Amino acid sequence: MKIYLSADIEGITGIADWAEADLSKPDNAEFRERMTAEVVAACEGALAAGASEILVKDAHWTGRNLLAERLPRQATLWRGWSGHPYSMVQGLDRSFAAALFVGWHSGGAKGGNPLAHTLSSGSLLGIRVNGQWVSEYQLHAWTAALEGVPVAFVSGDADLCAEVQAMDTGATAVDTMRGHGAAVQSRHPAESRERIREGVRQALAPLRARPARLAESFEVQVVRKDARDAYRRAFYPGARLVDPVTIGFTTRDWFEVMRLLQFVCG
Repeated sequence: MKIYLSADIEGITGIADWAEADLSKPDNAEFRERMTAEVVAACEGALAAGASEILVKDAHWTGRNLLAERLPRQATLWRGWSGHPYSMVQGLDRSFAAALFVGWHSGGAKGGNPLAHTLSSGSLLGIRVNGQWVSEYQLHAWTAALEGVPVAFVSGDADLCAEVQAMDTGATAVDTMRGHGAAVQSRHPAESRERIREGVRQALAPLRARPARLAESFEVQVVRKDARDAYRRAFYPGARLVDPVTIGFTTRDWFEVMRLLQFVCG
């Protein structure tokens, strides 16, 4: 059984400030270790459920956060960014039985996490699809659905976990913390690791999750913080300026949505 695992940091246990997510800051060291430990716990759960191969995508910021030496030998690690539209799930294809998302977080224009954002914390207010604000989880669960792959497990803040359950795909969600404005209330890190390990094992043995349902068409609105940036990026083929800070795009093909986001969200 091949398993895909995508790891972020803003949903890792206890993280509460951007300095803790920034590789250039000394506060990051503890959370880089913790991110790695939660990924290792997920890998251990997958192996206990019968996984023979795990592809791990380091999907935070530079894509160079995880401590590779700590991962099990059955795991291969995808580091950095190539610019492929699949973004945080690059390398995912139909050969994988399921995907796992570890350390993910609430989306832009939502609460639940002091570090909530969708794709870009600095330049975007958020992204709407068919009138609803969406998270990175939703974007990439729909991307996995293009390949017929279910997202079987997600860990992160409590609001994100509620969103995962609301999508009703049968995914297991483990909350690591709850955001309160600029503060967080979190589990003990060891308890989070135990819950992640066991949650993944139960999610995969047997696998019950289903791929997310894709809509027939997609009305996308990328809401930027700067009108100058929105104006320039609205010249992407097929895009339009909805208002001074909002880029609109309509398509029936989800791949085209992900391709758009690679070019207008930076």
